[in-house]
Amino acid sequence: MTQLRKLLLSLFLSMCGFAAPAMAGNYGMGQVFTMTNAASGNEILIFNHHPQQGLVGAGSVATGGDGTGAGLGNQGGVILSKHHRWLYAVNAGSDSISVFRVRKGGLTLIDTIGSDGSQPVSLTWQDNLLYVLNAGSDSIAGFTINGDGTLNPLAGSVRALSGGGTGPAQISFTPWGDALVVTEKATNRITTFLVDEDGLPGPAVVNDSAGPTPFGFDFDRYGHLLVSEAAGGAPDASSLSSYEIQEDGTLVVLASAVPTTETAACWVEMSRNGRYAFTTSAGSSSISAFETGRDGSLMLTTEDGVAASTGAGSAPIDLALSTRGNYLFSLSAADGTIAAFRLVGNRELVPVPGVTGLPGTVNGLAAY
Repeated sequence: MTQLRKLLLSLFLSMCGFAAPAMAGNYGMGQVFTMTNAASGNEILIFNHHPQQGLVGAGSVATGGDGTGAGLGNQGGVILSKHHRWLYAVNAGSDSISVFRVRKGGLTLIDTIGSDGSQPVSLTWQDNLLYVLNAGSDSIAGFTINGDGTLNPLAGSVRALSGGGTGPAQISFTPWGDALVVTEKATNRITTFLVDEDGLPGPAVVNDSAGPTPFGFDFDRYGHLLVSEAAGGAPDASSLSSYEIQEDGTLVVLASAVPTTETAACWVEMSRNGRYAFTTSAGSSSISAFETGRDGSLMLTTEDGVAASTGAGSAPIDLALSTRGNYLFSLSAADGTIAAFRLVGNRELVPVPGVTGLPGTVNGLAAY
């Protein structure tokens, strides 16, 4: 097609109220975020994602707080709001939370606020509420989200977990926002809090985990809670369990400690259609995939439990899925990489270019 014909076609579409198709160079573009977690000053690292070129560095922005310079044993240290308008990150070394406005040109820091506890490691949001999990103080705390993205502490929202030294890993709202869920690695417990109309949590409801060392979790399309179990890092002993959350916050086990056949499965991410769960295993440098059933059943999609490899010695940690659900990203602090995979049929992982050369302190992963 000649340039003149292209121009005439574009003008015709515009006059008739049709949007011209995006240029091939911009199709499928998204962004991936992680944080350095550096003790000398935390930063968010930004990567543009292109289907052909893979992940391309797009700069960094200081959070206004400090990391710890070491692993946090967490999931959800960096999260995006709906429609990726805001990005939230923990500063575990300075007991604070940072908020960024997300734009195509990058990030703008708009707020850094105390976490109302010590050593924040995980975040979750629902509507105009944000909750943080403070591992150092074994507690949770809530904040209201203002129209400009800034945060205000929610009075009366601080709640203790099941005890001291729980080793909490993740906090998340349920899909309906009526409860909060927290995994406790050290106590082998899963603690829930019912949330009232004012956004305040009720008393802690303590549940025993179906498998040892409950860590990361997500929810399937039926609202079932899927929790990975690292089994204290024992070789090939990791598992995944599913639960139904009752109205009183108690958990009913649907599938109990289904083996991944891998080591140290700690992080969980659901496919966009909510039918497949992916877990990363730091001890096996692998990703496992499970098909989930209406009854909460779990079944590995591969006999050996390996849906994809992230590379020898990579020890993958966090997972993140693109907004459209067609790309899965895996962060590895051990070798400073982000592995990338294209999802085929929501379950098959096809390796595509990722990124290398990241600092060994990186933590948290979010994508759109």
